[in-house]
Amino acid sequence: MFYRSMFPRDLYAELNQLHRAAQQAFDLGPNVRGAWTGYPSVNVGKTPESVEIYVFAPGMNPGDFEVRLEKGTLSVAGERKVPELPEKSTLQMDQRFAGKFRRAIALPDDADGNNISAKYRDGVLHISVPRSAAPEPRRITIH
Repeated sequence: MFYRSMFPRDLYAELNQLHRAAQQAFDLGPNVRGAWTGYPSVNVGKTPESVEIYVFAPGMNPGDFEVRLEKGTLSVAGERKVPELPEKSTLQMDQRFAGKFRRAIALPDDADGNNISAKYRDGVLHISVPRSAAPEPRRITIH
């Protein structure tokens, strides 16, 4: 019996090739974990009293950041400038991110947006968001 494919070419091979091409087109570069997670790296931790956010962005100044709180989302934006090279020099390798960035962190409902503090030291922006005290449960009388 003669078998003829509905597709004249190997469809899976072409889809695989297309997938690789799309991946390469949108690949912004790997990090130590093997996949791009965005710049700058962010750590978020919670304690009963606060939400602690650490933004790792060395080589910047405190004025380079814009920190905003809107509708329960804290956003950190800024721009890291491309370092200037000496005249007649060529760049052999460039692994440092340069350009605009924006990271957004959803805050819990009990976050107190009126008392947020932020400080930048040694390449780390530390943002502390206090949490409101949880209301004590109480019994409601029915009349």
